[in-house]
Amino acid sequence: MGRIDETRPFVAVGIAVLTVSDTRSLAEDRSGKALAERIAEAGHRLAAREIVTDDVEAIRATVGGWTKDPAIDAVITTGGTGFTGRDVTPEALEPLFEKRMDGFSQVFHRISYDKIGTSTIQSRATAGLIGQTFVFVLPGSPGACRDAWDMILKDQFDYRHMPCNFVEIMPRLDEHLKRGAGKAV
Repeated sequence: MGRIDETRPFVAVGIAVLTVSDTRSLAEDRSGKALAERIAEAGHRLAAREIVTDDVEAIRATVGGWTKDPAIDAVITTGGTGFTGRDVTPEALEPLFEKRMDGFSQVFHRISYDKIGTSTIQSRATAGLIGQTFVFVLPGSPGACRDAWDMILKDQFDYRHMPCNFVEIMPRLDEHLKRGAGKAV
């Protein structure tokens, strides 16, 4: 299990939250609100928060713009990970991933299984890296968002978390660009 190294300083990061829904407004968005509150409570910056409809191009446009913003280190989406005809968030974002984070989905499902049993298989939660920005695609339920933040993301976005965390590798996420996009030199 991980631990917090109190000798290291806390480093705040910028995190954007996107809710994907055809029916919710910002005032009714319990999942996005839960994430925004937890991000602030942890000491990070809520860099942006929006709602878009279940539309591939709208999702890509918002997340794509955020991944180009140097003030945004991570994007967390909520909604659109199920199997209905309108659930398209993984389809919108997975093709943009330069690197997939399969471990996130595996750990998320392990945690979810302990809470909701086999119903966890109805979520297509996923994560990856777009440019230098971490992107997490979560289900639309407030409970799933709380679980993902409290049991995975909170620690990984804490520079003091040991043995490793996302914050300490952020300065190295563009190494492939510096060495010629992965081509042998």
